[in-house]
Amino acid sequence: MKTMYDIGQLLKKHGTIVYTRDRSVDLILMEDELRELYEMKLIDVTEYQQGLLILRSEKSKLS
Repeated sequence: MKTMYDIGQLLKKHGTIVYTRDRSVDLILMEDELRELYEMKLIDVTEYQQGLLILRSEKSKLS
């Protein structure tokens, strides 16, 4: 997983589409969904960590 697109595809694969027209809210919701997938053991720790790094770097770009 290397891009926001990859995170979106991962979430879509598990039945979640995040789009609110507000990029910062989208990033927060995506992080929450990613965390839930990890807690339910649907993704492994490396996918979770990579996803968090991508989401947090996107958040820092917005600031």
